[in-house]
Amino acid sequence: MAEHAELLAEMPAVARLSTPERLKHAQKRRAQQLKKWAQTEKETQGMKVGAERKRGRRKRVTFPASVRLLEAAARHDAEEVRHFLQSGVSPDLCNEDGLTALHQCCIDDYGDVVTMLLEAGADVNARDSELWTPLHAAATCGHLRLVQLLIQRGADLLAVNSDGNMPYDLCEDEVTLDRIETAMAEQGITQEKIEEARAATERDMVREIRQLVRAGADLDVPRGHGATLLHIAAANGYAEAAELLLEHRAGIDAKDEDGWEPLHAAACWGQVQLVELLVAHGADLEGKSGLDETPLDVCGDEEVRAKLLELKHKHAAVMKSHEKHKSLLQRRTSSAGSRGKVVRRVSVSERTNLYRKEHEREAIVWQRAEHRDSEDEDRQMDAELRRRLADPAGSAPEEPPEPPPPPQQRNGTALDSVKPERGGGGTAVDPAMDPAREKAHHTLADLKRHRAAAKLHRPRPEEHPHPREHPIGGSPGPPPAPAPAGSAGDPPLLKLTAPAEETPAEKQRCCKVM
Repeated sequence: MAEHAELLAEMPAVARLSTPERLKHAQKRRAQQLKKWAQTEKETQGMKVGAERKRGRRKRVTFPASVRLLEAAARHDAEEVRHFLQSGVSPDLCNEDGLTALHQCCIDDYGDVVTMLLEAGADVNARDSELWTPLHAAATCGHLRLVQLLIQRGADLLAVNSDGNMPYDLCEDEVTLDRIETAMAEQGITQEKIEEARAATERDMVREIRQLVRAGADLDVPRGHGATLLHIAAANGYAEAAELLLEHRAGIDAKDEDGWEPLHAAACWGQVQLVELLVAHGADLEGKSGLDETPLDVCGDEEVRAKLLELKHKHAAVMKSHEKHKSLLQRRTSSAGSRGKVVRRVSVSERTNLYRKEHEREAIVWQRAEHRDSEDEDRQMDAELRRRLADPAGSAPEEPPEPPPPPQQRNGTALDSVKPERGGGGTAVDPAMDPAREKAHHTLADLKRHRAAAKLHRPRPEEHPHPREHPIGGSPGPPPAPAPAGSAGDPPLLKLTAPAEETPAEKQRCCKVM
């Protein structure tokens, strides 16, 4: 038997061998190991027998039938295998990994033992814990003779293992692959049937999930090794089953016995689609297993690692954006009260400005009306002067005085002038002493005008009626007296000021007669 150092030295050379050559080399080393072990066992057995005889007692170690059958098949001991089968041992016994004697002999290319097991009724489509059949094992190793034998005995060409691979997917030997594809063509297997067979396991799982949902069962019940249905779907890349589980609130952070979450399983087995799906539903990219491993730590596929890094960067950017938006909302909320007050103050100011503008427009209209009245008065005075100049100078004193005309109003305002008496000695009528004229100053239009002027806060000096120039030969009259406060029928006079206006320039007389 080769020593450990010798085995290490020949490993680089073994790595360059093809798969069949490596299998043959391993079988040779195994035979040497068994031979050495048998020799050592024989020597130690004699020593133990002598020691037990001395003590007067004897111990024997027994093994289960499955272990003995597998050990005999691994040693290529056809006689011992036949002895076990004839003694009633089942050919389908397996170890803790689900490996049967038929699996082992297909790996080691022991054709005679394979034939013996098949004739004893061994299941040609037996599956181990990873759903490998004996045909998977023979196709992977490129054992053409065993592949043909298994196909003749009814091996399933569409059997799918836990990785979703069929026997022809795993075959690297061209001759063996050609034989498998020929058998598939002879059995009428098309691409549609292949795809249907690949999806059969997932369909069965989806059917089981729907039954559990209808029954109201818990979808997170641990199964083998503490894995949940979502762990299984993530590891196998079953997108439809995973979407159905996530739709019904399956635990995305459930842990198996190793502390793995479903994202760990999807990352480990290189299921890119499941990685994206789980992250989209909130799977933790920094979740730790029992050994403090993240999904990125257990990922061996470069494509999946790149996808995990991309998702990690995107998640960090989204979280940063959320934090920024949250802080902005907090600032807006904190300033909402003061901003409302500013808006209210601005609204009051705008309303005040609007009222002021309306008052200004109203005052301008009244000023224009008063200006028109002043022009009418000037025209009336010019006409009176022309009429006086046209009369003879000596006849003026003999004519009887004309009665003063009634006060006239235009646009709601009283005229400030009254025709003077004819004659050299006449004087102008004092408007302050005339009751009709006093009432004319207290019309509704005057009150409105004074009220608008008061709103504008534009004070102007109180207007006093100016004494009219006396006609020819006359003298200025006395200053106007204030109206009595208690005049009957007169409305109260509001002490308001009108908007400031420019005093019109005094017109010059057109004649030299004074």
